[in-house]
Amino acid sequence: MHNYAFLCQDCNKEFTLSLHMADVEKGGVSCPHCGSKRVLQAIAAFTAVTSKKS
Repeated sequence: MHNYAFLCQDCNKEFTLSLHMADVEKGGVSCPHCGSKRVLQAIAAFTAVTSKKS
């Protein structure tokens, strides 16, 4: 599972959900604050952890 950031177009709040990639592609994500289904996937930064030291 991955963390995805979303922005609600109705209440203008950002939220994050842990979802499988297939669930994100299906759609149907709703805002936990207002219940709206008008959400956009936001761009989120990520960090990769590796065993190599650079």
